Amino acid sequence: MVDKASTAKRAPAVDTKSSDDVEKSLYAKSEKIYPREVHGLFAALRTTGVAVLLGMYYITPWLQWDGRQAVLFDLPERKFYILNMVFWPQDFFYLALMLIVAALGLFFVTKLAGRVWCGFACPQTVWTEAFLWIERKVEGSRPQQMKLDNAPNSFRKIRIKATKHFIWITFSLFTGLTFVGYFSSMRELTANFVTFNNGPWEAFWIYFYALATYGNAGWLREQVCMYMCPYARFQSAMFDNDTMIISFDTSRGLPMGARKKTADKVEAGLGDCIDCTICVQVCPTGIDIRDGLQYQCIGCAACIDACDDVMDKMGYEQGLISYTTENAIMGKKTHILRPSIIIYALILLGIIAATFYSIVTRIPIAMDVIRDRNSLYRETNEGLIENVYTIKLMNMDKQNHIFKLSVAGIPDLLLKKDTDIIEVNSGEIIELPVRIQVDAYNLKSRSSEIFFTLDAKEVDDLTVTEEARFLGPAFK
Repeated sequence: MVDKASTAKRAPAVDTKSSDDVEKSLYAKSEKIYPREVHGLFAALRTTGVAVLLGMYYITPWLQWDGRQAVLFDLPERKFYILNMVFWPQDFFYLALMLIVAALGLFFVTKLAGRVWCGFACPQTVWTEAFLWIERKVEGSRPQQMKLDNAPNSFRKIRIKATKHFIWITFSLFTGLTFVGYFSSMRELTANFVTFNNGPWEAFWIYFYALATYGNAGWLREQVCMYMCPYARFQSAMFDNDTMIISFDTSRGLPMGARKKTADKVEAGLGDCIDCTICVQVCPTGIDIRDGLQYQCIGCAACIDACDDVMDKMGYEQGLISYTTENAIMGKKTHILRPSIIIYALILLGIIAATFYSIVTRIPIAMDVIRDRNSLYRETNEGLIENVYTIKLMNMDKQNHIFKLSVAGIPDLLLKKDTDIIEVNSGEIIELPVRIQVDAYNLKSRSSEIFFTLDAKEVDDLTVTEEARFLGPAFK
């Protein structure tokens, strides 16, 4: 018989304190993270990336090309200018191709080097770094910021906080203005913004994008990465044992403990980690990398720079925290070129090459042939078999063109249309009704293949051919 009393004695007790801590962590207000400023190789790379990306974002709408804005997505006119190229809504598939390239590029980089996109190039990271830089310039270093926040309200504190938020809001408004500048003339937009003459939609998107920038980069910061971004949740599906990750070397760092620089770590029975927690202080998401790989880690490598600096001061070897792989941690060989990487690379290069070739060889005119479905065919008074078509012509070039329309495929075809001069202005779409007549003797089957060809008179090699079907009785 089982002794119920002994069973009760052996049953593990519920850790009430642990349960309370979990409940508090779920419902407690998140504490503000004060990332410590860090210097080093990866910090320099991150700063360079922020400067280059923000520079491209803010400067591009001001660039001019042939008397117009170099990059302009003119939605009312349905024209999308990129340098010397003009795209139309009919070229939408190019956007789809670019999105596919961007997605595959992200998957490829993640498979190879982990979350370097998050740590160095993600818009949330880039603008957060800019806002943190402004905050440090106004409020000071990490200890000074914490001291200011904990201090009682005073004129000095309100002045400093107001200055910081004023710069943040100004920077956010400039960001929103620049964003809308990709869709409206930047110079006119700026002049109207200064005089408060922007249209309702322009004003809405300027302030909306400014508010999003101010809220995400100024207030939410790491919470966007930890709770709002889906990439943090599904990235693990793309990781394998050869993916580059940031990791703490437990075999070398443990047991951790504080000591003097002159102390002998071997005699003290300690590892290289002096438990200074600087790696935690510099982390923009506030995690402790010594606890292992976590989904909150954005791969910014700030902890690597910070730890290497401490190791230099202690006289220890760098690399206690480093970019490495799971295989390297387990003492196995790391394979950079592996089947998944090769497949991603080949697919990515193939789509990029196809997109580039398609854009280079793109013909800026298009033609759709729509056959009249109300009747299969009809016989004219002259005894000819006639089919009726509607030709839809699209001029996607920057210039107006006069076109010549011809048809071939059956002997002695006759093309009947209302006008001999087909002029289509830039960006214009016209519909042209035409009639095709042929002697029934020349028809070999009930359905014959014919070809409409559209040629620009004043431009060589500007031509497009479209296939259609001619229906009629078959005598042979």
